[in-house]
Amino acid sequence: MKLLAFAASSSKKSINKQLVTYAASLMEGADVEVLDLNDYELPLYSVDKEQELGHPQLAQAFMAKIAASDAVIISFAEHNGSYSAAYKNLFDWCSRINPKVFQDKPLVLLATSPGPRGAATVLAAAVNSAPYFAGHVKASLAVPSFYENFDVELGVLKDQQLNLQLVDAMNSLK
Repeated sequence: MKLLAFAASSSKKSINKQLVTYAASLMEGADVEVLDLNDYELPLYSVDKEQELGHPQLAQAFMAKIAASDAVIISFAEHNGSYSAAYKNLFDWCSRINPKVFQDKPLVLLATSPGPRGAATVLAAAVNSAPYFAGHVKASLAVPSFYENFDVELGVLKDQQLNLQLVDAMNSLK
């Protein structure tokens, strides 16, 4: 199985990238590629920019990564109750190439934050909107209080209950 994993964040120290990397590692035998959204930075989307630039190569490359995968794992950062600007902008460009951004792939959607809700608001938005963009959500999980529940040095969830829920979420892709 070829898994594509990324954090919907442009932070160089993204806790969501740590979570999604750990989640992907739970799929034994899978060929995993973890992307960095900073490698797909594009001008702010607008109709005028699209007329000027067409479909930028970086957006096309991102869509090709999705196309080449068997499943996609995303961990969402929450900025003021919504998507990060970096993710939303890339998504907007990609949706102009193909409105079925997720290309009928199975998805595991995650989110985390330092706070007690674990970015649950943005995760709910992502889960609810994915089907409109040809994404098949197999499982989702918000991990609250990241620094209390994740061992940053070892790169693993230390809360056993949350870890079991994450393992179940990842097993939904089998």
